[in-house]
Amino acid sequence: MMLTTSAEAHADLAAAWAVLRDVTDWPRWTRSMTTVERLDDGPLRLGSRARIKQPGMQPLVWEVTTFADEAEFSWTNHSPGVRTVGRHLIRATDDGGTLITLELEQTGPLAGLLNLLFGKRNRRYLELEAAGLKSASEARG
Repeated sequence: MMLTTSAEAHADLAAAWAVLRDVTDWPRWTRSMTTVERLDDGPLRLGSRARIKQPGMQPLVWEVTTFADEAEFSWTNHSPGVRTVGRHLIRATDDGGTLITLELEQTGPLAGLLNLLFGKRNRRYLELEAAGLKSASEARG
């Protein structure tokens, strides 16, 4: 199961990346996150871990599994019966803005059932995050 959403921010790539990379600040600009607690120090990087609490969900630990500075990062959570990957991609547009693309992919024997139960909420959270990232990037840049 894969969910994808995009938004175009009227902010440059550096501004969007600064907002995206500061994951502990996400609850300030998206209602889809209650808390984001880094479990390591320093800037976000490959191997970084964070405990995320979202409304209506138990806290989950995510680990950064792909990372390209000022371009993208993915983080992964492993729960019984499902592996979830959240991808965050940004690309400069021809007009000096930034295209934001967020993806959520779930695989494993329980992925289909979880999509039936929580797919609508997951889509709403993804859209809230894209809209919040767009607004926060524009405010910064």
